[in-house]
Amino acid sequence: MAAPIKIGDLLIAQGTITPTQLHIALEHQKVTGAILGDVLIKLGFVTAAEFARTIAVQSGIDFIDLSEIQPSEDALRLVPKETAEKGGFIPLAVVEDGRLAIGITNPSNIVAVDTVTKMIGKQPRVFLVDNDQYQETLEKAYFFISHPVQERMNRLIASIKQMTGAIPGATIAELIELIMMDGVRKQATDIHISPSGDVTNVFYRIDGVLQHGHCIQKQAHNGLISRIKVLSQLDIAEQRLPQDGAFTYEFLSKRFDVRISTVPTIYGENLVLRLLAGAGPLLRLESLGMTSETTRQIRKIFNKSYGIILVAGPTGSGKTTTLYAALRELNRLERNTITVEDPVEYRLSFVKQSQVNEKAGFDFALAARNFMRQDPDVMLLGEIRDEATAQIAVRAAITGHLVISTIHTNDAVTAVPRLLDLKVDSFLLSSALAAVIAQRLVRKICRNCKEEYLLSEEERRLFDQHGYVMTRGKRGKGCSSCSDTGYQGRVAINEVLVLDDAVKQLVFERASSGSILEAARAAGMRSLLDDGLLKAAEGLTTIEEVLRVAG
Repeated sequence: MAAPIKIGDLLIAQGTITPTQLHIALEHQKVTGAILGDVLIKLGFVTAAEFARTIAVQSGIDFIDLSEIQPSEDALRLVPKETAEKGGFIPLAVVEDGRLAIGITNPSNIVAVDTVTKMIGKQPRVFLVDNDQYQETLEKAYFFISHPVQERMNRLIASIKQMTGAIPGATIAELIELIMMDGVRKQATDIHISPSGDVTNVFYRIDGVLQHGHCIQKQAHNGLISRIKVLSQLDIAEQRLPQDGAFTYEFLSKRFDVRISTVPTIYGENLVLRLLAGAGPLLRLESLGMTSETTRQIRKIFNKSYGIILVAGPTGSGKTTTLYAALRELNRLERNTITVEDPVEYRLSFVKQSQVNEKAGFDFALAARNFMRQDPDVMLLGEIRDEATAQIAVRAAITGHLVISTIHTNDAVTAVPRLLDLKVDSFLLSSALAAVIAQRLVRKICRNCKEEYLLSEEERRLFDQHGYVMTRGKRGKGCSSCSDTGYQGRVAINEVLVLDDAVKQLVFERASSGSILEAARAAGMRSLLDDGLLKAAEGLTTIEEVLRVAG
């Protein structure tokens, strides 16, 4: 019988790590005594999910990503939380013939299989899940089973309806707690508390789109705003001017930084809370949903030794995630990489990371100037937002450094006039700029309620115009898992502008955006719309969603 392949060798064979990275991890292991997998994850050579996938291959068990599914209530109610925790598994779903699908972190976990078999009377279907997601998903899933937010909210709103006069502080505090909990449950990025003539509406931004959450009596509005202002250390008496603040919210041992913005409206103060839970796990380019051609292009771009590479898009389009996915492709052991960010969202080993401190005067421009004395090969500037930063980035690029940054523009081509607007010399820009990657995020069709349907005449025509002959498409019909939206999760659509000689000449001549776009398309650049329609044709998203984001 052949000896099992060692996990390190398997990771190398899969191209997940290099022999050098394995050697360094083994050296760290000698010093710390930690498990090899934990060392590889801590050093950022692999993510917990990538390591779990490799273990799954080694043990012959299917892997399932807990970030992409929600354990079903039916499955959770079959197994008490204490039993699941003790057995080291999480119930996922009730599958064919009444069997229970479970997730385990250790492929040798016989206890979980035996426990479920005794409870259900049938052997479970076993999946491997990653250790990082396991505990958090288990805690959240069981918490919301025993604390149904919507039921509690309905009861609280009914009790407020019976009240006369001022709403008690304890009631307001509970109302805010339920609003925040529901935001966490729905994985919202923003919560809007918006007054109207007779009620206050609560909206949640989920996967980039606002969804109505709750309708609350108007009499509670001032109490809600005042309470959140107190938490954020804002002036509760000031209702005529906008205010910004922040506070920390803790839920199930996880800390959320909450940023607050108030704006006066004709019906009262409108409040928006942005929930910042810290960055998720570092991803690889393939995990972002990019096509193999786009992935190949980006890898080639980031292997350049000098030049400026920009990731363009609006706030919330996943620019930082893409930036770090590409940064993982660099040989950080042989290239000195230094960053300045606002704030540092991802931690990456063998990268010197610093954070903007406006109060101390440490901004992107000052950091970039001083980085030049740090013997850098690669410089990451969180954002090019002013003339000083743009000009220093160009100088660094033309003196042999690779400069990576983000910029707020609608597409790849308009990054050029934006930089020219920041007083960058056109000759220097044509020499320095290597590539611009524009990005948007589109919602993915919910995997639990995906269905096939007959395309409309207009949809068929749009597909035909972009080279796809199709009569049927995919969409989500709506289910409890996706809150009846038909979508769950998001995937990136991209366009990659590589500056070849023709485009560089147009930049030097300060040609129009239309001329640059025409030259880029002639060289084979796929637009955001093209990439979105490709993903719609593959059944990842819908035409409607692509047109909403990139139409």
